[in-house]
Amino acid sequence: MIARAYTVAFEGVNAHQVEVQCALAPGLPAFSIVGLPDKAVSEARDRVRSALTAMTIALPSKRITINLSPADLPKEGSHFDLPIALALLAALEVIPKDASETVVALGELSLDGSLVPVTGALPAAMTAAAENRGLLCPEASGAEAAWVGATQVIGARSLHAVVQHYLGQAPIAPSAPGEVAAHEASKDMRDVKGQQRAKRALEIAAAGRHHLLMLGTPGSGKSMLAARLPGILPPLSAPEALETSMIHSVAGLIDQGGISRTRPFREPHHTASMPAIVGGGRRAMPGEISLAHNGVLFMDEFPEFPRQVLETLRQPIETGTVMIARANAHVSYPCRFMLVAAANPCKCGFLYDPARACARVPQCGEDYLGRISGPLMDRLDLRIEVPPVAYHDLDLPPDGDSSAMIAERVAKARALQAARFEAHTNVHANADMQGKLLEEAAAPDADGRALLAQVAEKFGLTARGYHRVLRVARTIADLEGSPGLRRPHIAEAVSFRLTTTER
Repeated sequence: MIARAYTVAFEGVNAHQVEVQCALAPGLPAFSIVGLPDKAVSEARDRVRSALTAMTIALPSKRITINLSPADLPKEGSHFDLPIALALLAALEVIPKDASETVVALGELSLDGSLVPVTGALPAAMTAAAENRGLLCPEASGAEAAWVGATQVIGARSLHAVVQHYLGQAPIAPSAPGEVAAHEASKDMRDVKGQQRAKRALEIAAAGRHHLLMLGTPGSGKSMLAARLPGILPPLSAPEALETSMIHSVAGLIDQGGISRTRPFREPHHTASMPAIVGGGRRAMPGEISLAHNGVLFMDEFPEFPRQVLETLRQPIETGTVMIARANAHVSYPCRFMLVAAANPCKCGFLYDPARACARVPQCGEDYLGRISGPLMDRLDLRIEVPPVAYHDLDLPPDGDSSAMIAERVAKARALQAARFEAHTNVHANADMQGKLLEEAAAPDADGRALLAQVAEKFGLTARGYHRVLRVARTIADLEGSPGLRRPHIAEAVSFRLTTTER
């Protein structure tokens, strides 16, 4: 007699359906799991046996074989415990056979039969909906999975509760979506004294999702400015929130089933390894660039990151996806993020201060920033210098616009872009424009084109740099509400492209 249950195997944010087959056959008593299981899956037989013993269900004196199909797909994780137990219970006729075949199940079993929450409930619910099945999961994971809405989610506390549910003794109510995570009070941009040019650059970057590099002496306010960036970004749309939450679900970062509409803001330390930034490890988990999907990746002390780590950012910045290649798997994660980098101008940090600079000026600055390769620097749309603020200016009252005022302008610019790119599913902001779309949306007038030609010839702009200037200029025009691209828009975009040393 063969009974079946269904679960999923994760490959990045994709959850592939797996059929769990249970066969009871005469022979020496044994309990084996086949189908390319990893160590955690192989150990499921001991957890399942203990959980059934806690329910006073004895395993028969037969040969029990669990097959995970397709057999050539690697099976990793403890979430296979529940579907294995479900198939076994159906084979023992403890629950109806059709009960185990109508749901996608995942969950880890404790030795007493209680269910432990697992990662990946959200993408598993997406797969269950696509297969016209319900989802059976631990109670703590139900609120997260219920956000899919297209399938019924049953969250159970224990294996005993699952049996009672399918026997009709104590039906479990479907899980409801968790609360939308409250938006924390953001730090206000008005708290930053001075730095009007840097604030303007942050506004442009937020409006068009442009990559930004801030150069400045220690204590000039680079980190303070970056920390206020989430306060001017528009909230995630419903599709963006679901897409981002699927990555966070796989990484186990969703708290109590709540999905946040606030854009991610990740700030890894400069000692982070390449797998931590890009993704990888034994199970090819998402890295910081994927956890920052649809949000901001802030990399302070940018030149201090290992050179290999910085160079791996080049392709994800262009494509918006990262492929993690391993001997046994190739896993793709989305990583459409806005890179905000901060750096000192040199090792000591006082390159522009004659009174405090070291004796190696200007060579020390060239050596230090030389850690950032030319191709990577070319991908940064905005480059600004953040000068130090005089101590007597710190006592002045707040100046400039508040974060709420800037956020309103950013939202209007994003709305213009949403209307512009409505027919283009792969374009979400001005930073994504290319090809014919870029030519049509960012075509400057005659004066603007003449200025851009002069700049390209004088400063040797690459083709990539030329196009990035046009994208930034389009964002500046959107903030102004201008349908056309004029010379002032080009001039301001160019001014943010060149640092003092490049002019």
